[in-house]
Amino acid sequence: MRFAVSLLMFICVASVVGTVLVQNRSSSTYIDQFGPFWFEVFDKFSIWHVYNSWWFLAIMGFLVVSTTLCLIRNTPKMLRDARSFREHVRASSLRAFPHRVEMRDAAPAEQAAGDIKGVLVGQGYAVRERRDGDGIMLAAKKGSANRLGYICAHAALVIICLGGLLDSELAVRLQVLLAGKQPIVENMLISEVPPSGRLSPANPSFRASVLVPEGGQASTAVVMVGDGALVQPLPFTLKLKKFLIDYYSTGMPSRFASEVEVVDPETGKSFESTIEVNEPLRYKGVTVYQSSFDDGGSSVTLKGYPLVGTSGATFDVTGTVGKPAEITAHGADGSPRSMAIDITALRPINVEDLTGGTPSGNPLTLGEHVASVAGSAAGKKNENLRNVGPSIEYKLLDQAGQAHEFMNYMLPVELDGAAVFLAGVRNNASENYRYLRIPADADSSLAEFMNLRAALADPAARREAARRFAERNSPSPAERPALQTAAERALQTFSQGGLQAIANFLQANTPPDDLARAADVVIRLIGVSMAELRDVARERAGQPPVATEGEQAERAAQWSRLAVAALSDLHVYPAPVFLTLSDFNHQQASVFQVSRTPGKNAVYIGCLLLVLGVFSMFYIRDRRVWVWVKPAADGAGSDVQAAMTSQKRTLDFNHEFERFKQALLSRNRP
Repeated sequence: MRFAVSLLMFICVASVVGTVLVQNRSSSTYIDQFGPFWFEVFDKFSIWHVYNSWWFLAIMGFLVVSTTLCLIRNTPKMLRDARSFREHVRASSLRAFPHRVEMRDAAPAEQAAGDIKGVLVGQGYAVRERRDGDGIMLAAKKGSANRLGYICAHAALVIICLGGLLDSELAVRLQVLLAGKQPIVENMLISEVPPSGRLSPANPSFRASVLVPEGGQASTAVVMVGDGALVQPLPFTLKLKKFLIDYYSTGMPSRFASEVEVVDPETGKSFESTIEVNEPLRYKGVTVYQSSFDDGGSSVTLKGYPLVGTSGATFDVTGTVGKPAEITAHGADGSPRSMAIDITALRPINVEDLTGGTPSGNPLTLGEHVASVAGSAAGKKNENLRNVGPSIEYKLLDQAGQAHEFMNYMLPVELDGAAVFLAGVRNNASENYRYLRIPADADSSLAEFMNLRAALADPAARREAARRFAERNSPSPAERPALQTAAERALQTFSQGGLQAIANFLQANTPPDDLARAADVVIRLIGVSMAELRDVARERAGQPPVATEGEQAERAAQWSRLAVAALSDLHVYPAPVFLTLSDFNHQQASVFQVSRTPGKNAVYIGCLLLVLGVFSMFYIRDRRVWVWVKPAADGAGSDVQAAMTSQKRTLDFNHEFERFKQALLSRNRP
């Protein structure tokens, strides 16, 4: 029994680990969370799927065997003891009991024994009588069901563990070990999976998942086994007619459900049902749960803008979420570069607080915006939340194998009083996105900024902008060439490395004492020269020059400041192209968890037995009473000896003994 208790402690600790740590995620998720070293350590113990790890199943098996042996050994003895009245107790041994009473009864032994038997029956005892010569032994008992509590509680542990083993991956693992099943580790269509990668439709126990897009259907599910997967046929076909989703004001889903049609291939009959969280579908021994939702293969159209070279010509990219594609971009040297693009997610709704949102009125960083949304979903009311429109997430993989993740918003958002496009980038999923702010033009597009970028890369455009700057700002014609040369050099340096290149140039060519003043002059020079370059780019696009007076001039100056910052940041943007979402056709998909759990009923029965057993052991007390009645030695009446005992001598037991004692003594009162 001590061994069983030790095993139970191990199971409790493992259950805590399985509850705290999210189970059945990809290996990369745990590597990002714990690091490569601790991932290798924890992976040895399979804590990522602890409930189906070999050591957890082995402990469950040992616990079943140990507790079963204990029950087999002790149950017959306990049942015999529960049925026994122990009427063969010696009369002399009653004097050794702590709770005893001796008295002289005026009635004869026969009458006294009958009266005492009535007292015991009235107090709820079952009584058995044994005669020994002239004496009469009355053996009474009450609360023998206490023994059944022990049996029920321990049998419940066995039944619950057996139910857990039945509902675990044990059946699937045995088929992998003994039946030649081999999990599939490479990507392939379900129709191409060989028989060794398919489980039987009569598989007694499984937990699988299946993704069904709107308008699609599925008759198979996927069972994850380690780093591979097995195909599990279902006894029906599941068609997703419509996916329903409602949102809170924070953009968090408040309810999502699936309207499905179930088709039985054996009978050809079908019926409709709605599956949502906590309202599963049960049919032919299989339960279908609404697990989550995902993209079902939305089609998107992206507009591409080159970020290198003097060309500003755009191009279109059509793709499907979840499917890779190829694009061709031009490098800094003008040579074409083939890049793989993987569109990973389309988010039609993005609710964020981008209006300030702090008591001090200071703008929030984008990370704080996300935290604000999460806090609002937890119950805080935020009046500044609004939907900022769709966004697209994609990965770009170049020929060298380097990949970066990008997230771009389709529409401009209002930040710090200016309309900007947010373009996020990160190296991997464990990092937060770093956002580039690109100012939107009067048409709420990227066209003017991209034209300005192309003009900045063109030496002829830079030369023309420097000439205009010198004409408007030189005090005399003699100083015009020098001022034009300075402006052209500043634009060239800025085009090659942004503000960081300007800073490096100043540090290398300016005395430390004059560095601050020189930096202020050069920054002013860049700002005014970029304004001239913007006019050059607008003329090339057939647009009028920017207004230089009034409110429009203030907006133009703000746009130019944001454009300079964005052009500087483009030098650390890890892609030669910028892709923005121009059109999409959103298609939802439901993620269902399907399971066949024959051990579920066993677990329910075991839980019921456990409750009955625990209550029986704690609240039903086994009490026994022996009364020895014999004729008095002087022939007047009879002598009575009585004793009471219990497994637990509590305060209630003492009170019960006092009631029994008073009931005996009161018989002799006049």
